[in-house]
Amino acid sequence: MNTAGHMEATARRGLELTPFRGLRYDPDRVGSLASVTSPPYDVVVRPDGLHHLQSADPYNIVRLILPEAGTPSARTEQAADTLRRWLDEGILTADPEPGLYVYEQRDGNGMLQRGIIGTLRVSEPAEGVVLPHEDVMPPVVADRAALMRATRANLEPLLLTYRGDGAAADVVDRTADRPPLLATTTEDGFHHRLWSVTDPGELARIQTDLAGRQALIADGHHRWATYRRLRAEHPSPSPWDYGLVLLVDTVRYPLRVRAIHRLLHGLRVADALAAVEGLFRVRHLDMPLPEALEALADASCAGNSFLLAGDGGFHLLDRPDPDLLARTIPADRPAAWRALDATVLHAALLEHVWHIPEDSPAHIAYIHDTAATVEKAERDGSTAVLMHPVREEVVRDLARQGVRMPRKSTSFGPKPASGLVLRAMEI
Repeated sequence: MNTAGHMEATARRGLELTPFRGLRYDPDRVGSLASVTSPPYDVVVRPDGLHHLQSADPYNIVRLILPEAGTPSARTEQAADTLRRWLDEGILTADPEPGLYVYEQRDGNGMLQRGIIGTLRVSEPAEGVVLPHEDVMPPVVADRAALMRATRANLEPLLLTYRGDGAAADVVDRTADRPPLLATTTEDGFHHRLWSVTDPGELARIQTDLAGRQALIADGHHRWATYRRLRAEHPSPSPWDYGLVLLVDTVRYPLRVRAIHRLLHGLRVADALAAVEGLFRVRHLDMPLPEALEALADASCAGNSFLLAGDGGFHLLDRPDPDLLARTIPADRPAAWRALDATVLHAALLEHVWHIPEDSPAHIAYIHDTAATVEKAERDGSTAVLMHPVREEVVRDLARQGVRMPRKSTSFGPKPASGLVLRAMEI
C-alpha cells in the first residue's frame, strides 16, 4: 500500500464514493452498445463528429450531452424531453440495486485501464480532496449546469486519478475476473467492459481505502465546477451533494498524458512566423507529421518549443528570447509553472506577440486530435500550434501547491466512453 498517499490526506475527509443505481441502455432496444456511445462532450474526434454520432443510432448519447436545438434553453429542454422519453420507453433502464461499477478499457496495443465509477461527495478546492489543475471558462460551466438542471442527471462521468495500490484496486482486479454486465468494442478499436459491485464487504473495502486518498482531476474540470455550483444551489442533504466520476488508480493503471493543441482562427502561418522573428529560433521542417512531432519532443527536452502548421509544412519554434519571457511571464508563480509550454504560449505568444484572446471561440479552438488540428488549419488558412504533453507528476505537484495551469494544458486518457452508465437524481 502507498503509505505516503495515506499520510498526505489523514486530516481530510478524503474521497467519499457512494453506490448508485446506474442507468444503462437496454441492449435489446438499440442497434448495439457501441453505436450509442460517444467520446466526452468536449472532445472533437472528427470534423463531422456530431453528425456521425447522431447517425450511428437514433438513441446515441450525444443527443443528450450535445443537443442541437437552436437556443441554449431549447437545447436543455430538448435533452430533458429526450431523456424522459427514453426512460418511459425503456431505452434506458435503472439497475435493480445500487452499486459501484468497475470499468475497463483496452486497445490493441497493450493499453489496459481499469477504474471505479461511483458518485463522489462534491468538495471545495480548499478541502484538498479533489485537486483541479486548470482554470475553467464560466460560459462552459453555465452551459453544463443548465443541462444538468434540466435533465436532473449526470450524463457522463468525469475522470479522476489517485495514487493508491491498495484494497480498492484489489477489488477492481478481482471483479474483472468475473463475467461483465456489458462488453462492447467502439469504432476507435477500444474494448469496453463494465461490472457492478454490490457486495457490502467489497463496497466497504473500496470506501475505506478511498477515505484516505486525494484525487487529481484528469478530465472534466468544467463538469466538476458544475457539480460544485449545483451543490451550492440545493440545500444539503440532496442528491446534488454527489457527482458521477470514474476514479483510476494510476499506480496500477497509468494514464496517457497528451497535449491539447490550439487552432488560431484567422492567423495565417506566414503572419505568425513574421511576428516571432527574433523572439524564437524558427526551423522549417520538410518531413511528415510523425517525424515533425519527434523533432518537437526532442526540442522540448531543452526548453519551450512549439510546432506551427497550416501552410503545408511544419515550423519548429524553440529557444525563446529570455527578455520576452521576463517581460511577459508572471514572476509570482512557481518556477515549474513559469516553465510550462502552455504558460509561455498563452502569456508570451498569444497575449503579447499574436494578440489573440484565449477565451474567444472566434479566435481560438482547443483540439485533442493532432492530425485533425493540422487538417483544419490547412483547410481554413489558419495556424495550428502543436504542443508537447506535460508529465503527470508535474501536473500533480502544481495541483498540490494550489497552482492552476493554463486552461486546456493537458489531455489525460483514455477517457471514459459516454453512454455506458448514467446517473439520474431521482432514481
